[in-house]
This record gives sequence, structure tokens and C-alpha cells, in this order.
Amino acid sequence: MTKGKQTTQQERAEIVAFCLEHGKDYLQTVKQYGVSYNQIYSWVRKYEEKGIDGLADGKGRTKPESEMTDTEKLQAQVRMLEAQLRDKQMEIDLLKKVKELEGGVWWEK
Repeated sequence: MTKGKQTTQQERAEIVAFCLEHGKDYLQTVKQYGVSYNQIYSWVRKYEEKGIDGLADGKGRTKPESEMTDTEKLQAQVRMLEAQLRDKQMEIDLLKKVKELEGGVWWEK
């Protein structure tokens, strides 16, 4: 765990996207990016509550969304939507597996 690693809003978006893409595997994300577990957990929670704006740093040391180019904004949004889609697909796959194990096919009930 590293202390005081400074990140931009775009870097935080990338880290959150990675975490969500990997089923909220915070430990893998810690290993990949060298940011603390608590910090990643906090960013994911803020993203889920407020979207990309929740990842803005209130201390003013990062590039605010208003200064991000349209391309940067769209790239961050695409990464987040892809991660959300993968997360939902994992939920669907899990529900299918549960129904399978219960002895029924999930779409017949």
C-alpha cells in the first residue's frame, strides 16, 4: 500500500473501471495500480453514487471535468459503461448458475 499517491480524475476513472471490470476485485486493483484498498473502495462508491463527477478531487490539484477535452470525457464514460455492462453480465451469469444448481432453468420460472 502506498501513501499519498496523487492521481488525476482520469486516472481515478481508469482505476475504478479496472476494479469494476474485474468484479470489484479491490485486491487485484491494489496490486495493479499501487493505490490503497480504502482509496479504491472510496472511489468506486463515489462513482456509483455520483458518476464521473464523484471522482473529482475537491482539493483542486487535478484536472477538473470542465478542463477535460471532449475526447477524455467520452473515453472515461465509455470505460465506465463497459465496466458496468460487464458487472451486470456477471450478475446475470451468477443468477443463471444459481437457478441451474437449484434444478431449474432461470427463464422458465
